[in-house]
Amino acid sequence: MALSNLRRLLPCLLPAAMLVCMANWAPAAQPIVRDLPPGLQIPAAAQLGPDFNVDKATEAYLNLLSPEQRTLSDRYFEGGYWIQLWELCWTVGACLLLLVSGASRRMSELSRRLSRYRWISTPVYIVQFLIALFVLELPLSLYTDFWREHQYGLSEQAFGGWTRDQLVILGVNTLLAAVVLTFIYAAVRRAGRRWWMWATGMSFVFLMVFQLITPVYILPLLNDYKPLPEGAVKEAVLSLARANQVPTDHVEWFDASKQTTRLSANVAGLMGTTRIALNDNLLNKSSLPEIKAVLGHEMGHFVLNHVWKEPILLTLLVGLAFALLGVGMDRALLRWGPQLQIADRADPAGLPLAFALFSVIFFLLTPLQNLIIRSYEGEADAFGLNASREPYGWATAAMRLSTYRKISPGKFEEFVFYDHPSGYERVHAAMIWLKENRQTPLLPAP
Repeated sequence: MALSNLRRLLPCLLPAAMLVCMANWAPAAQPIVRDLPPGLQIPAAAQLGPDFNVDKATEAYLNLLSPEQRTLSDRYFEGGYWIQLWELCWTVGACLLLLVSGASRRMSELSRRLSRYRWISTPVYIVQFLIALFVLELPLSLYTDFWREHQYGLSEQAFGGWTRDQLVILGVNTLLAAVVLTFIYAAVRRAGRRWWMWATGMSFVFLMVFQLITPVYILPLLNDYKPLPEGAVKEAVLSLARANQVPTDHVEWFDASKQTTRLSANVAGLMGTTRIALNDNLLNKSSLPEIKAVLGHEMGHFVLNHVWKEPILLTLLVGLAFALLGVGMDRALLRWGPQLQIADRADPAGLPLAFALFSVIFFLLTPLQNLIIRSYEGEADAFGLNASREPYGWATAAMRLSTYRKISPGKFEEFVFYDHPSGYERVHAAMIWLKENRQTPLLPAP
C-alpha cells in the first residue's frame, strides 16, 4: 500500500521541488560588481613597520570587500548549504521514482535481452540508469549550475555551451561509472557479504587511474589547453617548479573564462603525465605575486604527495560508506525486495536503491570528507607561502576567492561545510608568515 501511494506521489514531488528552487531565482536587477580591482592589493595596515599587527592587517584585507560584495558572497555560499540538501533529496526521489514506477526493472529486462552475459548486460543497464538519472536531475541542475551561477555573476556562458559541457560530462561519467560499477557488481556476486572490501580496493585503483588519465584525456574535452607563452609568468612558474622539485616543464593555460569567472590552477598527473595549468581568469585578473602564491600552493599538493595520501584516506571513507551500504541494502531488500522485484544485492535492477542509500550515507559523512580535504589544503597553503615567499600575493588571491566563498564562517560552520580553509584563515596565515619573515638572516661573511 505504501509503495503504491508513493508511485502516485513522486511524479508530483519533483516538479514541485523545482518550483520551490525557481522561486528563489530572479535575474539580477543591475550588474554585479563581484571582482576586486586588478593588481596586487596591499592595505596600509598590512604594510610592514614597527607597529605591524597581524590581526589589524588581516582585518584590513577583509575590508577590501565592500559590504555589498561580502553580503553577496555570504548569500551565495550559504545558499550552497541548502543546495546540498536539495540535491540529496532530488537524487533520492529520482531513484525511488525509477524503482516504484518499474522503470528500473524494465531497463534490467532490456539489458538481459540484449545479452545473457553479465559482463555485457550489467554495463548496459548502468548506462540506461545513469542517463535516466541525468534526465530526472536536469531541472535542478539547470537551476544550481546555470541560472544561479548567472544570477550571482559567476558565469556568462551561453545555454548552448553549458548544455554541450553537461553532455560531455555525462558521457565521461557514464563510461567510467559503467566500468567501475560492473567490476563492483562482479565483486558482489563473488564475495558475498564481503563485497564492500573488494569494492573499496577497486575504488582506490580506479581513482588513481582517473588521476593519471584526467590531464591528458578528460580535461581537454571541456577546455582548450595551450602552451603558456614565454614571458615573466612562465619564467616564474618554471623557476618555482625547479626550486621545489616538480619534475615537469609542461606549463599550459586553459580558457575557463568561457564557463566561469573563478580563478583556478592545478598541478595534475602521474607517471610522466604531470603538467602545470593556469586558467585564463588567473592570468588576466591577478598579479605575478598572486600567480606565484597560487602555483606554490598547487605544487605543494604534488611535492607533499597529496596525490597519493588524500586518495588513501578518501578511499577509507568510501570503504566505511560501502560497509554501511551493505548493511542498509540487505535490510532494505529483506523488507521491500519482493515488492520492487529485486532478486538480491547482485541484481543490477537494485542499483537505484543502492545509489539512494549510498547518497544518504555519504551526505552524512560529508563533514569527515571535508576535514580530510581541508587538512591537506592547509598543508599546501603553508608550503605555498614558504615556496613562493609571496604573503601579499597569497592574501590578495584569498580575497579574490572570497568574493564567492564566505570569508569568515563560525567554527562549526567551517567544520561541516568547508573543504578548504576559509578566506580569513588564509589571510591571517599570510600575515603571520609576513611578520615572522620580515627579516631574512644574512649569511656569515666568509
